[in-house]
Amino acid sequence: MCGIVGYTGKQAAVPILLNGLERLEYRGYDSAGVAVVSPEKGLQIEKCKGRLQVLRDKLAALPPLTGSTGLGHTRWATHGEPNDVNSHPHVSQNGQVAVVHNGIIENYVEIKEFLLHKGVAFRSDTDSEVVAQLLEYTFNNCADIMDAVYQVLDRLEGAYALGILCVDAPDTLIAARKDAPLLLGYGDGESFIASDATAIIAHTRDVAYMEDGEVAVLTADGIRVYDEYRRPIEKEHHLIEWDVSAAEKGGYAHFMFKEIMEQPEALRRTISPRLRDGEIVFDELSLTDEDLRRFDRLYIVACGSSYHVGMVGKYDLERFLRMPVEVCLASEFRYSEPLVDDRSLVIVISQSGETLDSLAALRKAKSLGGYILSIVNVVGSSIARESDSVLYTWAGPEIAVATTKAYSTQLALLTMLGLYMARRLGRADSAEYAAVTAELALLPEKLQTVLASADAYQYLASLYFNRDCVFFIGRNLDYALGLEGSLKLKEISYIHSESYAAGELKHGTISLIEQGTLVVALATYGPLFDKAVSNIVEVKARGAEVVALTTDSLRDRMEKIATHTLSVPDTHPALQPNLGVVPLQLFAYYIALQRGCDIDKPKNLAKSVTVE
Repeated sequence: MCGIVGYTGKQAAVPILLNGLERLEYRGYDSAGVAVVSPEKGLQIEKCKGRLQVLRDKLAALPPLTGSTGLGHTRWATHGEPNDVNSHPHVSQNGQVAVVHNGIIENYVEIKEFLLHKGVAFRSDTDSEVVAQLLEYTFNNCADIMDAVYQVLDRLEGAYALGILCVDAPDTLIAARKDAPLLLGYGDGESFIASDATAIIAHTRDVAYMEDGEVAVLTADGIRVYDEYRRPIEKEHHLIEWDVSAAEKGGYAHFMFKEIMEQPEALRRTISPRLRDGEIVFDELSLTDEDLRRFDRLYIVACGSSYHVGMVGKYDLERFLRMPVEVCLASEFRYSEPLVDDRSLVIVISQSGETLDSLAALRKAKSLGGYILSIVNVVGSSIARESDSVLYTWAGPEIAVATTKAYSTQLALLTMLGLYMARRLGRADSAEYAAVTAELALLPEKLQTVLASADAYQYLASLYFNRDCVFFIGRNLDYALGLEGSLKLKEISYIHSESYAAGELKHGTISLIEQGTLVVALATYGPLFDKAVSNIVEVKARGAEVVALTTDSLRDRMEKIATHTLSVPDTHPALQPNLGVVPLQLFAYYIALQRGCDIDKPKNLAKSVTVE
């Protein structure tokens, strides 16, 4: 969600902060601000509602903010409307302390009432300002900024990633973390904090990930990290292996389109190292055969598009493993009473590895005795670190808010995992195993042929971009695939769309079909093609216009029925959604383009949802 970048070193801080914030724009935000501190001028802060360019223009019209230690922030409003006052950084009443904060302070009302009784005047409606005000109040009573930080952290309830500046320490930046992502960057004569490596990759690839309860003190000379008891600790360093160009558009109009086009290569990185001589191999898994035999129930826990990956995976994994698979929204799982015990395998799926609901669900499942296997993209992320085993998708950085290549790589990896487990358990049909593994190797090439037909989706978008409501229908794997297609459309084009199991049309939904209603009918799952055709005939009889997606081998039959027909290459049925999702991504992209939407930064959405 919100973005944090911090710098201390020898260079002017503001240009580095602004460039870091620009790389964090994809996370979603509605205001931006910077704060710098210097011995001569103390704290200097500028912030405003709107896009980062508004802040840039404001700064360009003012005398320069001077200082080589500073913080930058992009805010996505939770407490208090988006406006200049509620923007971060927040400064304390007497200007001694400035704070940026990601997360939610759950007991902010209690703290605010305490400070109001002490005569502290608040400026904003945010929960975050209480941190700055409480820090100054505590600092004035103890005269040591680190003592004040630890006392304040002891009082805070909720989630936070904090960056702190103090006028009494103008060459020092302080960071703290609990249940919100924050990493440290190690440079030559300079140090960084960031909520995402993309903010600092232009300056350093040497990073460490902060854990809950840790506090870091950054200066130009280095970084010292302490645990919750103020004991010094040594952090494990990680090398960011992707290049800065991976987080740039590279000539494409939008990150989303770039990432759609990158999917064949992303799939190769996911599949190829794990497919050897016709066998699926997971060297990174520590699960023994005894572990696998112990599991009698499998949970897939995720949010958003990752949840839709799980919905597809349920069909495949139950077929391969002959084991009950329950797909759960993380936001529901964490507050339910799941039947998890030491015989449960819990697969947590997340692109960022920082999704708060998924992280909370992971912790709950772990506390109940479940074995946690995560599928994530970001190396060293919180979910990856807290899992018993982790499979990385290796999709590379995904910048657009609407996921594309992360979904595709998660889906391929989950299918491979199911087949791998079935093989080790002796439940895999040998012929099917050989067929699926052969088709896995061909997926990137077949996906490339789908991308070569982008003009067809652009044409359809020109016909239907002005619709107010769209229905997606399908059966079995196609129903699960439709969930993602519908989400993509509503995310970036703001058209109301819903996905329904086609067999449920007669149980209410068909009452919404009228003359001119657009229905996207998915019929890539061969065993139920005839059933899908019957549902298309039903909606057409009520005036619907049908855009159908099927396979190349079934296209001729579909063209006789649908208003418009799209097709993808045939593959094994378990893998058909890997190809089918790409036309849905392209259709959504071109409709949003026709409607003039901000495709990479859709309104009200964030890339990484790190608050409830």
